[in-house]
Amino acid sequence: MKPFFIALAFLTTTISQAQDYAKHVNPFIGTGGHGHTFPGATVPYGMVQLSPDTRIDGSWDGCGGYHYSDNLIYGFSHTHLNGTGVSDYGDIMLMPTMGEPSFDNKVYSSTFSHTNEKASAGFYAVKLDKHNIDVRLTTSTRVGFHEYTFNKAGQANIILDLRHRDKLLEGKVNIIDNKTIEVLRRSEAWARDQYVYARIEFNVPMMNSKGIKNSNDLDIQTLALSFSKQVKKGEKILVKVSLSPTSYEGAKLNSSEIKHWDFNKVHKDAIALWNKELSKIEVTSDDKDKLAIFYTALYHTMMQPNIAQDLDGKYRGRDNQIHVAEGFDYYTVFSLWDTFRGAHPLYTLIDKKRTADYINTFIKQYEQGGRLPVWELASNETDCMIGYHSVSVIADAMVKGIKGFDYEKAFEASKASAMRDVLGLDAYKKNGFISIDDEHESVSKTLEYAYDDWCIAQMAQILNKQEDYQYFMKRSQNWKNIFDWETGFMRPKKNGGWDKPFDPREVNNNFTEGNSWQYSFFVPQDIEGMIAAYGGKEKFEAKLDEMFNSESKTTGREQVDVTGLIGQYAHGNEPSHHMAYLYNYVGKPEKTNEKVKYILDNFYTNTPDGLIGNEDCGQMSAWYVLSSMGIYSVTPGNPNFSWTVIEPFFDEIKVKLENLNDDVINKKLRIVDYSTFGFDSYYLRFPKNYMDIIPVPIIQADSKAFRDNLKIELKSQNSNNEIYFMINDKDDYLAKKIFVKYTKPFEINESSKIYAFVKQDIHRKNIFSDTISASFFKKPNNYSINIKSIYNPQYHAGGPEGLLDGILGTENWRKGDWQGYQSQDFEAVVDLKEVKTVKEISARFLQDSRSWILMPTKVDYYISEDNVNFTFFGSVNNTLDPKLEENTILNFTSNETKGKKARYVKVIAKNFGKLPEWHQGAGGDAFIFVDEITID
Repeated sequence: MKPFFIALAFLTTTISQAQDYAKHVNPFIGTGGHGHTFPGATVPYGMVQLSPDTRIDGSWDGCGGYHYSDNLIYGFSHTHLNGTGVSDYGDIMLMPTMGEPSFDNKVYSSTFSHTNEKASAGFYAVKLDKHNIDVRLTTSTRVGFHEYTFNKAGQANIILDLRHRDKLLEGKVNIIDNKTIEVLRRSEAWARDQYVYARIEFNVPMMNSKGIKNSNDLDIQTLALSFSKQVKKGEKILVKVSLSPTSYEGAKLNSSEIKHWDFNKVHKDAIALWNKELSKIEVTSDDKDKLAIFYTALYHTMMQPNIAQDLDGKYRGRDNQIHVAEGFDYYTVFSLWDTFRGAHPLYTLIDKKRTADYINTFIKQYEQGGRLPVWELASNETDCMIGYHSVSVIADAMVKGIKGFDYEKAFEASKASAMRDVLGLDAYKKNGFISIDDEHESVSKTLEYAYDDWCIAQMAQILNKQEDYQYFMKRSQNWKNIFDWETGFMRPKKNGGWDKPFDPREVNNNFTEGNSWQYSFFVPQDIEGMIAAYGGKEKFEAKLDEMFNSESKTTGREQVDVTGLIGQYAHGNEPSHHMAYLYNYVGKPEKTNEKVKYILDNFYTNTPDGLIGNEDCGQMSAWYVLSSMGIYSVTPGNPNFSWTVIEPFFDEIKVKLENLNDDVINKKLRIVDYSTFGFDSYYLRFPKNYMDIIPVPIIQADSKAFRDNLKIELKSQNSNNEIYFMINDKDDYLAKKIFVKYTKPFEINESSKIYAFVKQDIHRKNIFSDTISASFFKKPNNYSINIKSIYNPQYHAGGPEGLLDGILGTENWRKGDWQGYQSQDFEAVVDLKEVKTVKEISARFLQDSRSWILMPTKVDYYISEDNVNFTFFGSVNNTLDPKLEENTILNFTSNETKGKKARYVKVIAKNFGKLPEWHQGAGGDAFIFVDEITID
């Protein structure tokens, strides 16, 4: 690598608090397009995000509650997510109206114009057209402050609607007096059981004029209330709303953050909080747009994680019990699949104290919930996305010497999370990779688990746990088991061999929000080994060039997250974020500079659609912040720490560190290597002291099921390796239950399970790969099938014969054993090859309501001897509730006691049709998923 050198100065000056960095922030960036940000008022890492809601339908581009293309506001709620791809929050919604109060959101909502809308750091304002009401919003950490100016005289109302946005599980309102109420809102959405307590205070007496309650045997729920007052023209009503995750008492305590009714003072304090945080990085430029983009990006990285404890340290834990944080602050909203890549490395540079707090939060969640967070939200584990990337955050902090948390306990939690037997980990530990047969998104999970295991190994090395170090370093090399040395791609495996057909552009269920192109370069823990696997630096560079220069079009499933394409590079989603920097590792930093500058110039703009993809809780912006500084962390957790460096985007960057020193990057003076910018020089630099693994062999055959016999071929990455195999079948006619050396392809003619491993001689010592297996099934009959419908190519189950092969799919349909049909009935004719007596016909169907897969409304069976004239055999109606969210398999079976003669059997399954209003995908077309047809 040829590092780019610049001036690195160590100063002890203090950035003047008079400098206004907050003025550069444009909260509207990312509120259009697919950015999913919100424009409302919040303070750094605050509990409250007070913002307008223009979307209540759960639509993807409305995940943050607001979209710039809208012109209707439903209200102002106090919690919002910044740039996620799943909808949640929107708690404690207030809306000012006039006249007779209504709880119909079509009535109390109001149009607005962007010309009458303003937003800045810690502030939001808008005019509501319907009743000419001016709204101003600001916040402290735990309190939202509203100012409503009623420009007409009459009855003013403030609507509190607890039904707003997500599903209300429990709603309670206690009226303390005519100025104060207490609220509990317990809800279900992405977080399945979220608690929000609130204390609402008015500056003037208000009358509870109207309400809606819902009673049942267990409780009386308050759904909505209205508070009213006669106002004069121009009169203001002020409202303070304090939040707590624990109790009414916690909300009351948190309300003490604002003890007065001076809106402008609260606004000024919010600006001061933002300037304190934003001043940690000072950039200089004459380009106002570049300053707006940079400081808004930095602002977006500081909107979360969010403080989740009361002023006295009480918080709701992962066990749903109330605890007290001692010696640290407890946080929530950890989008770790996204943020481990750039946002958390940025925090290690500018916020070491909070980094330790985050890790202490992780540890508490492990102690209370049994594992580290994956995607934690409001003390709920959503299990969204993959990996156990908390370990990356922990390892990165440890190798950088960040203190303030228990290293031993952090390692214990990391190891426990990696040793579970869920989400493919059992197969991963046993076989050295995950196959389609084991778990969906198998390629992505294998790769990301391998990186996380490497992070755990680095912790073990620091703590001198050599046995653990060796174990996890071995696991960290599992990427080699899914790298196809012939095609040069990370590929999915099925039943011991490569899945076919293979298209590296195809987005499917073998990858997480991407395709093979977007995952074939994810080996941050062993970049040198990855380059060697591709054939050396020149071939690796050529592969990167091919990716960036390919057609900017994917195949397979339409994946809304895959945006910002440069060839097959997708900047709009996180797996691509490190790829441009890989040119540095083959001695071509000029190509990194070129690609990064193009992305900075074209994919980040000072406009509402100024983000090329979801903000994803600060990761999209963290990439901009670090890259514009000329540094990026390709491998968080690297004990031989160094930033990957490029030419800075700004003339000068000054970073205020927690030791009160400033580190300065000056673009014009190329004097000092800044690969260790911002950190002390105490790096660990361990030598390599682990054994390389031997990749597992490939067991290749044309299919998993066969009729007469099947040819089996075994392959190894290194032609000089020896392969040993064993066949386990009822006759055991080849191997006699012992491993024998493989010399040439062979055939099987019975259902068999084949085991294989590779042996390699290294320094006169035999080294063995993991042993893998593949199962092959002789078909129970010679039936054939003619499918009249057209299945979705993503869900083919191996083609038509997959419905007759005797191999039954599981509830995890993403593993590929089910055929999927959308917006059509399923119709097929099975040829029994001869006239037989048919007594029973059965077909298996699957329901996963949240994924739009619903049972057929009914299944009709017909029989024929000539495939022309069919007679009715039987009909089976669906009995499963379409609202049931648990994945369920049903057999639709029709019997005929005496039996009927037939050669041909027709199956017609009626599609559910359009998804109903109660469904999150209302109006969309339902799928039918069918797996096996059996005829007796």
